[in-house]
Amino acid sequence: MSALLEVEKLNSYYGDSHILFDISLEVAKNEVVALLGRNGAGKSTTLKSLIGMVRPRAGRIVFDGVPIHGLKSHAIAVHGLQLVPEERRIFGTLSVEENLVLAGMTAKSRWPLDRIWEVFPRLRERRRSRGTDLSGGEQQMLAIARALVRDPKIILLDEPFEGLAPIIVRDLLATCRTLAEAGQTLVIVEQNVTAAMTLADRVYIINNGHMVEAMSAQAVREHPEVLHRHLGV
Repeated sequence: MSALLEVEKLNSYYGDSHILFDISLEVAKNEVVALLGRNGAGKSTTLKSLIGMVRPRAGRIVFDGVPIHGLKSHAIAVHGLQLVPEERRIFGTLSVEENLVLAGMTAKSRWPLDRIWEVFPRLRERRRSRGTDLSGGEQQMLAIARALVRDPKIILLDEPFEGLAPIIVRDLLATCRTLAEAGQTLVIVEQNVTAAMTLADRVYIINNGHMVEAMSAQAVREHPEVLHRHLGV
């Protein structure tokens, strides 16, 4: 299967600090890829480099046959790559519905709101509520919904379950699983390894900015010592 996203020898920096070293990975259409590693390993920087929030100094990123390295974030988003950031970054003074309408305005194609409400019934109930009035779980639902409304080819999820109650994590996992089963391509960075592994088809492990493992999720399950060696779990 040809890759929807191809990353070759990506090198990214924060100022003079070299963070990513020759990172290469592939993501096929309709698969879920988990990017695992310890805190500070470079996982979130990888996602930010893919979406253009961090400008790689070297390397190649090809998305759906189009080179996107060097493009600005909004241009990359138009091509169909969407990041759900760890900070969520919803507009707190706008309602749920206004957040979604605003997100879809510049999309080439967009989901109707009724489709979003089917995925997140809770957001339908809260559609008139301001972002600041939502719970943490509801804000995360809105952050994911805001990406979905743009009908993305790939969604990058940065720590989507962080700080959420177990019951909320369970519900969000179920939603992500439903999206994946419907064909949505996902790349997930998550400290909750158990949660990530319930979704993933393939796994990449980053350590100190270097890609150290690339395996199927089934192979990782059969060889848990790999996670123990690199993550201490």
